[in-house]
Amino acid sequence: MNEQNLGSAAAVHYWARTTRDATAIVYEGARIGYGTLSARVRSLAAALSGGGVRAGDRIAFLGRNGPALLEAALAAAHLGAVFVPLNVRLAASEVAYLLGDCRPHTLIAGDTGRALIDGIADTVPVQRFLLADSDPAAPEAHPRWEPLPTGEVAESGETPEAADAAPPVAVRPTDPAVIMYTSGTTGRPKGAVLTHGNLWWNHINTAAVIRTRLSDTTLVLAPMFHIAGLSGFTLGALCCGGTLVIRRSFSPEQCLEDLVEHRVANLIAVPTMFAAIAATAGFPSADLSALRAAIVGGAPVPPALVRDYLAHGIPLHQAWGMTETAPLASHLPTELVAAHPDAAGFPLPHTEIRLVDPATGAVVTEPEVAAEIRVRGPNVFAGYWNNPEATRRVLDDAGWFRSGDIGRVDKNGLLFIVDRLKDVIISGGENIYPAELERHLAEYPGVREAAVVGVEHPRWGESPVAVLCQDGDGRATLEEIRAFTGQRLARYKLPTAVHHVDVLPRNGSGKVDKAALRAQVAGGLRP
Repeated sequence: MNEQNLGSAAAVHYWARTTRDATAIVYEGARIGYGTLSARVRSLAAALSGGGVRAGDRIAFLGRNGPALLEAALAAAHLGAVFVPLNVRLAASEVAYLLGDCRPHTLIAGDTGRALIDGIADTVPVQRFLLADSDPAAPEAHPRWEPLPTGEVAESGETPEAADAAPPVAVRPTDPAVIMYTSGTTGRPKGAVLTHGNLWWNHINTAAVIRTRLSDTTLVLAPMFHIAGLSGFTLGALCCGGTLVIRRSFSPEQCLEDLVEHRVANLIAVPTMFAAIAATAGFPSADLSALRAAIVGGAPVPPALVRDYLAHGIPLHQAWGMTETAPLASHLPTELVAAHPDAAGFPLPHTEIRLVDPATGAVVTEPEVAAEIRVRGPNVFAGYWNNPEATRRVLDDAGWFRSGDIGRVDKNGLLFIVDRLKDVIISGGENIYPAELERHLAEYPGVREAAVVGVEHPRWGESPVAVLCQDGDGRATLEEIRAFTGQRLARYKLPTAVHHVDVLPRNGSGKVDKAALRAQVAGGLRP
């Protein structure tokens, strides 16, 4: 493999040379060709380089799905810099922590991110602030913000700035491409470092199992500040010369319209999105015959949802993976969806999966025995940013990644996800970490102890419930708790119910017994 052409930007520049008028992106109805996209990427790369960005520097982006996010990711790849997409749903204090951890040279913010950054700009280690606002009605920006290059493309196919851009930096498979923040049971975010090799092997794995074609159109539904949205299909589609259809936000009715109008072949989304699409009035009569690969993951998949799509002639392919596997590690082929709707599938072509007893470390070879899923392959991440201790906990010397998920394998080699070793709550495709919420709950006046567990939710899959031990006669209401925790946490992380108990159940080691607590909540604890 030619190392100079390993970065995603080099692939876009290739398609700009060979099929410059082919559509790369359809965004809110407007089409962007590969020639235009390449010129915009080179313009932004020139602006970033002129401002001091060098290979290895971090470029952070805070904004919603759109061309600006992709152009920033591709410009980072062009320069050999590291792209750091940030979740726009986070609170200001959470974003400040991430910026302090990755210390980006430049931060690019979209319409939704600017106001949040203005509140913390004086406290974060960022050298340069660039604004990607596209809303003409947006208030005038603080002087710290510099506008992005306009990206106006002349008849020559160039922008004024693109001519100044140097050729793409040679990148090796081991060079970092993206830092994608995730969290563990401690609740402290960790930056998963994904290399250019990780991303490429994910593209190769994915293209093999969904049988990618040059003419494919991919609908981008998942937020691109998550790995499934950025690397699941999106960058891979551009590397293959395909077309992306992107909307600023998710609307099930608009999504269904896009699926039909653009003859979408591929999409990846969480179960709640697929359920919302199926609930639209037009779904039963919609022509979705072009839809070849509908990948569902990121949360438990209700069997009824799989049946609804099968009745419409669309098999929902279950897939399993995580940020650290860039993201896909297993996939269920179309032919097996009807017979095994709850299976996570087989390991991807260039990925190994094995089960290991978490207590003994012994490899499990017998079928139908639940054990921890471990993954090895060129798609497995390099480690956590500036966190060697956390890296050692999940990556062994042989390259096996400890997923923290429990699975079983049947006699045919199909993987099934059983449970999670960690107590992460997955709500609408977003991870909620109980320890993080518990830390803030413990600061509420009068709260002696706090525990958070996930309960089933008919729309979001799961939702967080807080169980509190409070001193005195006072009992905080749900509204009071949400108002308190909402000052520092994103809204999707806030509890949807609050219960009060005298004591929390504990196991033999004195730790809160989360399994027992979940059972108590399910059995009818009342606020």
